[in-house]
Amino acid sequence: MPQPRVSVIVPAYNALPELTDCIKSAMDQTIGLDRIEIIAVNDGSTDGTGKELDRLAETCPSLRVIHQENSGTAAVPRNVALDVARGDYVFFLDSDDYLGPDALRRMVAMADENRTDIVLGKMVSVGGRAVPTAVFQSTQPRTDIFSSAAYRTLGCWKLFRRSLIERLELRFPPFRNTEDKPFTAAAYLNADGISVVADYDCYYHRNRENGNNLTLTAQNLSHRMRGTRLCFETVARHLEPGPRRDQIMRRHVEWELCGPLWWLLLRESEEDIRERIYPEVRSWVANWVTDPIVQRLEPRDRVLLHLLRADRFDEMMTVIRDAKKDAGRGHVVEAGRVYWDHPLFRDTAVGVPDSAFDVTGRLPVHHRTASADWREGGVLRLTGHAYIEHVASRDAATELVLRCHDADHAEVRVPARVHAVAGLPDDERYADAGFVADIPLPTAASGAPLGRGRWDLHLDVRAQGVSRTVRLKSPGAERTPPPRAITAPDPARPLTVTPYTTKRDGLSLSVGREVPREDSPYRVSGVSWHGSRGATLVVGGTLAGADAQEAAALRLRAENGSGDHRETPVSLDRADDRFTAELPVRGLRPGRWTITLTVPGSAPVAVPYRAGLGRTQWFHLARPYAARPEKAASETTLVVEVRPVDVRRVARQKLRGLVRRVRG
Repeated sequence: MPQPRVSVIVPAYNALPELTDCIKSAMDQTIGLDRIEIIAVNDGSTDGTGKELDRLAETCPSLRVIHQENSGTAAVPRNVALDVARGDYVFFLDSDDYLGPDALRRMVAMADENRTDIVLGKMVSVGGRAVPTAVFQSTQPRTDIFSSAAYRTLGCWKLFRRSLIERLELRFPPFRNTEDKPFTAAAYLNADGISVVADYDCYYHRNRENGNNLTLTAQNLSHRMRGTRLCFETVARHLEPGPRRDQIMRRHVEWELCGPLWWLLLRESEEDIRERIYPEVRSWVANWVTDPIVQRLEPRDRVLLHLLRADRFDEMMTVIRDAKKDAGRGHVVEAGRVYWDHPLFRDTAVGVPDSAFDVTGRLPVHHRTASADWREGGVLRLTGHAYIEHVASRDAATELVLRCHDADHAEVRVPARVHAVAGLPDDERYADAGFVADIPLPTAASGAPLGRGRWDLHLDVRAQGVSRTVRLKSPGAERTPPPRAITAPDPARPLTVTPYTTKRDGLSLSVGREVPREDSPYRVSGVSWHGSRGATLVVGGTLAGADAQEAAALRLRAENGSGDHRETPVSLDRADDRFTAELPVRGLRPGRWTITLTVPGSAPVAVPYRAGLGRTQWFHLARPYAARPEKAASETTLVVEVRPVDVRRVARQKLRGLVRRVRG
């Protein structure tokens, strides 16, 4: 029997009626039944789950059913299935949930192509079940737990390379709750790369009709204590003390330590809390909660941890009992800082430091951009209002801050005029929240125009010595002003400044390059690296109404922030109004290069970023170089980054991967 690519493991206990949809979603995967095995473990069900699994197995040779006595946890049936799994990969599917039809094919392809050990498929909420969202903002072919939000989700509903599981001898601890977090944490901490599939709904996470999800019924703190300790121990075992460990430990301090204390502790008897839970939790704080972790938490968690460190049991119980009431208390503004006016603030008998109550860095800035308009002389005027929550707008001062996203240009600050404004939630407190900011674009950068690139606009809002900076919102795409040509050092090539609304509703300026235009006669349909001539970018598209003379002058152009550029003509096929251009990137200086289509005398046309455009490599003077799209800088126009390859780092990565495969 050929080895399957994926073993789908389904623990099932009294899982009707959701079980049938769950198993069928695995049977209907586009990867094909000949490439998967489904291992369903009936954990002593009494509702007909076992009979339904046997019925389904009669129709599907890829479904294997194992019956056992009830274990009281999903951990044991998962381990039973792991002991017999044969797939290259393992996917854990809960019997309440179901898969999108193309989920496994996409995840396996992602792991194969990027040689990653874990793949996260986008999760979808059904019936209000909570799902992670931060990690699924974009598809990530290869990442890790330190540079992504992957570690925020420790549920086991993921694709794991089975050799990783077996090399680590990973199995689920037999706990009723929090059993999957130590398992997933250990896998994350040892994985050779993580992938994220965010452009397809892979996993549908739902509540049972009868509300008997194990996670929802095992909601006492006692169900979580052993799993939480094992999470801390797992991180400590695999990471040395320092910033990286603190980054990962913070997740467990917030979600497994502080969170359950706030919403579960009072369900326990005070005797159990004092004699059993409190000493255990204090040991976690002493062993694993460092000062840098505490500093990054929200104020109420900081207060709680300080009380635990100081062995103040009674005060801890009081702040947990009064949490809802204390959350609505006011604030104290003092010397440019804002403090939560909690009953323990500056209580010398308890001695919690002021820093635990400092909320300055967490105060939201409420603002609105009312208008954005061009004025004479290339001045862009912005109007609106902005204020810091809980800080009255006395001694108000606001500055507009321009930061270049994709070139090394100095930050530009433009003072705004502050004025009174009406109609806000608290007119008296935020009376002077209005602002007017004029950006003189021909001279904004110390007497010179802004450098080429994408400039993001921010507001630095100040009142009573308190300063908070926020991304400036757009007035709306329909109210964003049109492009404007401004004076440039080279009079023959005036700079075009294009205000535009970003994907997250921020206001940005594109200087020296265009955003994609609906009225452009050149429509890009493909961007790729040449198959045989390495380090050559190929751009193809169609002509829509361009006259012959203009089309003949069309060029594909790469330009960096210093104005250096390289152009190549396009090849035209007037028979079907198509064009193709090939631009060598070999020999370009290291840095970021913006890719556009240009015609002399006309504004450039953006070549848009295309997902899936990988990288290309070449040698120059015996040294390897690479070019690849810079996704974060390509919001309006394709930006390609050229840089030398760090040979030592690449060799170390390959060696580590080889060692892991040999050990596996």
